[in-house]
Amino acid sequence: MWTALWTSRLVVLLTGVLGVLSFGTAPNARQFDQLGLTAPFGYFGNLLVSPLARWDSAWYLAIAQGGYDHNPERTTFFPLYPMLVRGLGEVLRSDLVAGVVISLGCFAVGLVVLYRLTALELGDERARICVMLLAFFPMAYYFSAVYAESLFLALSVGCIYQARRGRWAWAGVLGAVAAASRNTGVVLVIPIVLLFLYGPRSDRAGPPHPGASLLGRLRPRYPLGRELSWVLLVPIGLVAYMLFLALTTGDGLTPFSAEQYWYHHFAGPLGGVWDGAVAAWDGIRQLLHGPAPPVYFKAAGGNPLTVAGQNLMLFGFLVLGFVAFVGVVRRLPFAYAAYTFAAIAPALSSPITPQPLDSLPRYEMVLFPLFMWGARWVHTRRIEPQVIACLAVLLGLFTAEFATWRFVS
Repeated sequence: MWTALWTSRLVVLLTGVLGVLSFGTAPNARQFDQLGLTAPFGYFGNLLVSPLARWDSAWYLAIAQGGYDHNPERTTFFPLYPMLVRGLGEVLRSDLVAGVVISLGCFAVGLVVLYRLTALELGDERARICVMLLAFFPMAYYFSAVYAESLFLALSVGCIYQARRGRWAWAGVLGAVAAASRNTGVVLVIPIVLLFLYGPRSDRAGPPHPGASLLGRLRPRYPLGRELSWVLLVPIGLVAYMLFLALTTGDGLTPFSAEQYWYHHFAGPLGGVWDGAVAAWDGIRQLLHGPAPPVYFKAAGGNPLTVAGQNLMLFGFLVLGFVAFVGVVRRLPFAYAAYTFAAIAPALSSPITPQPLDSLPRYEMVLFPLFMWGARWVHTRRIEPQVIACLAVLLGLFTAEFATWRFVS
């Protein structure tokens, strides 16, 4: 797992720096960080952190330094990560460095715990492959960046690992902290309850198999117990954040209503899947036609041909995620599939108007059951070197785009 950590982070650092040296930054980059929070050092220092602080990093750093400042757009970024950045930033005298340290530290912890969880379900060799797949995922540069992805990964994997081991108090505590770091953290209630009732559990011997009948499968394999009450801790993280906003702004629901500022709209349950398919089809039409006019899809920033390519890329990640999800349903305990679905459903139900599947790869990236199944699939076919090589190339390309302020997810 340490090999996965240092080799993947080296790819991110080198390709990000080389990307900036080769192509420079996008002409409109300054408008996304008007305060210069992602470039507080001299030339060489800013060059080194270029793969680590872009796009939403500016929002996290602004919150760390100035709080939410009655700005509804900021409230969609949950408070735990910027609070940690602010605290460590006081010690290190740099919020940006603190954010990178926290992200890398949490990523290391997340890989260790993911290895242990996967080893419980699939064995040591597949656990090793799993952490390699995650570390070299094409969007895994976010795990080094001033983003909350590493923090949420460590907390969510830790929560389910503790539940899998039958340590329900720890599962509840970690779930509560995760719910304060990301809006989907509260859905960790689902796998905790399912693992408690249906297993697998390391704290108790498995009861006899329920049989093939539907009623037998629905009947809990383990009895209810007071240990399950620890699951009530999980929503506390979300409730605490909402209470804080209610007291300071008068509206505790701001994180949800503020999604409109980011062009999200409710398209019905999983409506973003259809919208993403339409956008991908329109992207094909645009690429076949060539430069505008006409533009075959709703207006979005950037060159229509570039946006068309992005829509196709995002739909490709949707298809790959669906294939992996089917694998999770078939090959892993049901709690993992239920968690994966519950965590991705909000994003697929509230797409972004110009680009429906925007940021989908980043959302999929922390859904570790997908990588657990991927490790099983790769191991069965003995194609790990080929897969990791392809992922490393894509990771380098996407990191270079991210570092140069060219939007990729």
